[in-house]
Amino acid sequence: MANDNDFKSGSPWGSPPGGGNGSGRGGPRPPSIDEVIEKIQKLINNFLPGGKSSGSKPIIFGLILLVVVWAFSGLYRVLPDEQGVVLRFGKFISTTQPGLNYHIPYPVETVLTPKVTKVNRLDIGFRSVSDSGRTSGIGDVPEESLMLTGDENIANIDFSVFWVIKDAGKFLFEIQSPVETVKAAAETAMREVIAKSRLQSILTEGRSRIEIETQEIIQSILDEYESGIQVTQVQTQKADPPDQVIDAFRDVQAARADMERSKNEAEGYANDVIPRARGDAAKILQEAEAYKQQVVAAAEGEASRFIAIYNEYAKAKKVTQERMYLETMEKVLADINKVIIDQKAGGVVPYLPLPELSKKVTN
Repeated sequence: MANDNDFKSGSPWGSPPGGGNGSGRGGPRPPSIDEVIEKIQKLINNFLPGGKSSGSKPIIFGLILLVVVWAFSGLYRVLPDEQGVVLRFGKFISTTQPGLNYHIPYPVETVLTPKVTKVNRLDIGFRSVSDSGRTSGIGDVPEESLMLTGDENIANIDFSVFWVIKDAGKFLFEIQSPVETVKAAAETAMREVIAKSRLQSILTEGRSRIEIETQEIIQSILDEYESGIQVTQVQTQKADPPDQVIDAFRDVQAARADMERSKNEAEGYANDVIPRARGDAAKILQEAEAYKQQVVAAAEGEASRFIAIYNEYAKAKKVTQERMYLETMEKVLADINKVIIDQKAGGVVPYLPLPELSKKVTN
């Protein structure tokens, strides 16, 4: 009778001679077909009445061959870009990684091997129009692309979602229609992000932020569904106003650009004039302050001089009066042509032109 250890390897013929699994270049060799047939034949003969029976050998060999073929049909290979999904009577059991694997042969277990490294692309808001097998243009899908912005405008958004399978078991059995699920999640996420954004930001510098936020929301929705899908990228293909108003919108953009240019020119002029005006104002203030200090100092000097003269006058009134008289006359007569004649000198010729003589001497 066969030993129970002969079937612990998971194959009908037991462990190969020498132990191990028979894989690898340096490992023990797998059992030959003759050895397998001989083992199975001995096992069957032990249960046949009368021991060995030569007449039943063809039938036994046929049965043995069928069993061997059926057992070998459980071997399967998973390629590097695939995952193996093992089903037992149609129910998901486990996931296997790339390489040579074994499962209980059909009809007990079956295996699916979907591609898990292939990058799938889903276009939303537009479709590629094919002509004779070649892409000839892009057709817009308004019901997908038109979205309401946060500032109550309408934006025409076309974008693509790139995704791969990260868990083949969940991908095949947790969601019914993976492509439609990704599409619904992507459209929902994009509308949510656009509803929180302003139109100007959507059309200019805000695209990268919108793509990142949309990808995060899509991934969170798919993870909540346990879809086994990984979103690798969200790419905006077009972000414009609706086609019906795009010309008017461009006119508005041009007017806005002119406004910004005029504003910049005005700010440049203001930046040039205002500092110069402030400099002139500061100069005037400084000159006024200097004049003020000059006048105050002169007044204080005059007051000090007056006090000094008053003190001298109080000491010698007659002398001070005479000196003040002479100083006053000196100031009054300084710019007047005059001739001073000493009466003690004996007088002068009556008609002598003394002022003219004085001018000639001066010249």
